[in-house]
Amino acid sequence: MTTFAELGLSEKLTKGLALAGYTNPTPIQTQAIPLIMAGRDLMGLAQTGTGKTAAFGLPLLHRLLDIGHPPGPRNVRALIMAPTRELVNQISANLEVFTKGTPVKVTTVTGGASLFRQTERLARGSDVLVATPGRLIDLLDRNALSLEQCGYLVLDEADQMLDMGFIHALRKIARHIPLKRQTMLFSATMPKLIEDLAQTYLRDPIKVQVAPPGKPIEKIVQGVYYTPQGDKARLLETYIKQHPSEAALVFGRTKHGSEKLMKLLNTWGIRAGSIHGNKSQNQRERTLNEFRAGDLDVLVATDVAARGIDISLVRHVYNYDMPNVPENYVHRIGRTARAGADGTAIAFCAPAEMEELQAIEKLLKTKIPVLGGAPWAMDMIPAKKPQGGRGGSGGGKPGGANPRRTGQVQKSSGGRAFGSSSDAGPAVSATDRPAARPLKAKFVGGRPAHAGGMATPRKPSGGRPNQGRSGAVK
Repeated sequence: MTTFAELGLSEKLTKGLALAGYTNPTPIQTQAIPLIMAGRDLMGLAQTGTGKTAAFGLPLLHRLLDIGHPPGPRNVRALIMAPTRELVNQISANLEVFTKGTPVKVTTVTGGASLFRQTERLARGSDVLVATPGRLIDLLDRNALSLEQCGYLVLDEADQMLDMGFIHALRKIARHIPLKRQTMLFSATMPKLIEDLAQTYLRDPIKVQVAPPGKPIEKIVQGVYYTPQGDKARLLETYIKQHPSEAALVFGRTKHGSEKLMKLLNTWGIRAGSIHGNKSQNQRERTLNEFRAGDLDVLVATDVAARGIDISLVRHVYNYDMPNVPENYVHRIGRTARAGADGTAIAFCAPAEMEELQAIEKLLKTKIPVLGGAPWAMDMIPAKKPQGGRGGSGGGKPGGANPRRTGQVQKSSGGRAFGSSSDAGPAVSATDRPAARPLKAKFVGGRPAHAGGMATPRKPSGGRPNQGRSGAVK
């Protein structure tokens, strides 16, 4: 098996990695590191949890170590951009591990923090700047930094940046960076816009890929449960209580709905927290730290907040609301089965969400196994009203398609009322009527014996580690 040392990385880096317990690179790291060290532009296609941060971070740091002198005031040598604060912070945390014992200086800038303090830090110069596009533009407009000596540009989770409407911000930032640079683009999916972006900003790039775009990690056991919107909360409670003390991520569509669901879970005795666009940066970081430490068993999140969650012991992902963008399903379920572990991903599909489910299955090129209920007939699906005004994405993200208007209850031809997949959160009726109970797991060779069984990953021996939930080399 290949080691980091065999890839030609600096001894200072390999020593730090060894002390942190990392010796063997992942497939994406094995492919990407030598190419980046050779100075090639690169487009990396890999699912979340495969080690993308180390794939671009380690060779970048290797090259910076050769410079031998500190950067000048306000100057930045390498720029890494990511779409969310959580992901920026996660990348920075990994780089701090890699650079321990070296003179390389890593600076982080995101929204929600003091512009004055960030300006002060940038005044001393930085080897590596990790930033969200919006805050970086704010600082550039204030002449708080210069990118004229920036020789390296990394776009991480590029597909998400485009989904969030950052294309214009990327174009504006790119104008500040010399054309003579090395550019790396990493993405979990490969829509046409990513291809166009690569053609615009990369020079003769080499493509590395460890899994087909849009295909989830094989270790994730998936399933879908067809249930009315008003029954979702009790169904979720059933699943969570079947796996006590196992870390679970729950994805909601909107900020309001996610917060409401979190509070409801707490009233049912489940230790839950939430992160979304209405939370301050300090609140989001505090909740994530509690989740990592095991003080919370469940984290309810919107898409925009979840990209930076890199917690190796997340065992279950629940799609409480189906995502509007099918690619987001891949990103969501990629929060589990990290660092070689097993995981489950269960989707709850209400009548109004059949189109979203069908789009996901088209992307995956396969049907998701049915765990309960049956696909909704077309006459059971509420008619969609014309979209108008602002949609509530819940993530606070600019641009992108407007999601379905929320809070509408419509009757099917059969006369039963169904709630839409809205931000209304769990309906009051969830506490009044019993939900269908998921079946217990039956395994054949580590997989469910039939589609009706609950796909439950194996519990780690010895229960939860005392040291809390640690992130893998990302």
